[in-house]
Amino acid sequence: MKRLLILTALFVAVFGKVTFEGHQVLRITAKDAAHITLLKELSAQEDLGLDFWMEPVRESLPVDVRVPFDSLQAVRAFLAFNNIQYRVMIEDVQDLLDEERHSMLKYRAVSTDDFIYSNYHDLKSIYSFMDMLVDENKGLVSKIVIGRSYEGRPLNVLKFSTGSGRPGIWIDTGIHAREWVTQASGIWFAKKIVKDYRNDRILKAILKKYDIFLEIVVNPDGYQFTHTTNRMWRKTRKPNPGSSCVGVDPNRNWDAGFGGPGSSDNPCEATYRGPSPHSEPEVKAIVDFVTTHGKIKAFVSIHSFSQMLLYPYGYTHTPAKDQAELNMVARKATTKLQSLYNTRYTYGSIITVIYQASGGTIDWTYNQGIKYSYTFELRDTGRYGFILPANQIIPTAQETWLALKVIMKHTKNNPY
Repeated sequence: MKRLLILTALFVAVFGKVTFEGHQVLRITAKDAAHITLLKELSAQEDLGLDFWMEPVRESLPVDVRVPFDSLQAVRAFLAFNNIQYRVMIEDVQDLLDEERHSMLKYRAVSTDDFIYSNYHDLKSIYSFMDMLVDENKGLVSKIVIGRSYEGRPLNVLKFSTGSGRPGIWIDTGIHAREWVTQASGIWFAKKIVKDYRNDRILKAILKKYDIFLEIVVNPDGYQFTHTTNRMWRKTRKPNPGSSCVGVDPNRNWDAGFGGPGSSDNPCEATYRGPSPHSEPEVKAIVDFVTTHGKIKAFVSIHSFSQMLLYPYGYTHTPAKDQAELNMVARKATTKLQSLYNTRYTYGSIITVIYQASGGTIDWTYNQGIKYSYTFELRDTGRYGFILPANQIIPTAQETWLALKVIMKHTKNNPY
């Protein structure tokens, strides 16, 4: 992988953008623990340049992996030799990316009413949207800059408030750069709040007691990089001393089981945890905001993909002390979500539903006393993965908003 990343860096320096012609996404089915062990051995073969979208952790979960064209023959031979079944989920990754790029209209919105919510947008357009929303709704919306990214970009948070001194509900999207449907959903949520807060009884009641904080682009450097250079980039963009590989996984950088299983100490890995807890400015900014505010009562971090609603813990098998309540709220939220388009979600603790993951966001927030700490994994379940077509943005945001309202309403009705 290291050699591949160096070659990729050279390619980018010369040609400007990573392409993915002939790359395929395979869904691999492991039938037993021996298959899982073999797939972990496969993932350790760095020269293959594999990008695991779903890691090999247990037989009950599919393993999705993007395979570069030059590695397809070797990977298929490995799977066939070991009698491991697979099917092709994406025939050619670049074809989907070309379709995505062609669907991104270039235009300049003059208000949030003519903003195109069914499109993916670059960072400049998202920042412009936020400024327009604040200008149009000065009595309700303000913008807070909670810090700066490694490359100096503002870490903007929208605050929706009808009073002062209120406890808060936090929502963030875009912590992983390539998960574009999350940032797009965050934009839609922001507009939905200002459109509905006067007439939506539930939302109005929430905003009478709580402020809502929404960070649409947690990882702006990584997000910008996905638009200019590498659409499949996941991490931040801070250089790692002593390594040619750049970036840290900002969802492994929190002081909650930091450095444990489910994170990597290799700067070239997608789940590299960083040199120390909260070493990344994008993470430290949220940590400082939450601890300074002191009254955040719900914290929701939104990712994609897999269609899951998860609660702590990820780093330990010890159940959260509030697990019964967290599970009940998750059940209600996913039921409400499903009521709109029949999108089915799995719910439960991170470690039981997917895998052990140390240093994660909501484990840290829960340990800080924020009881209602949740992570969404939005659409889909692997047909498109991180390249969800733009025509699914609004349906995804609509159904997710219903679930968010369940969590926010429960928070309002159950103060602690």
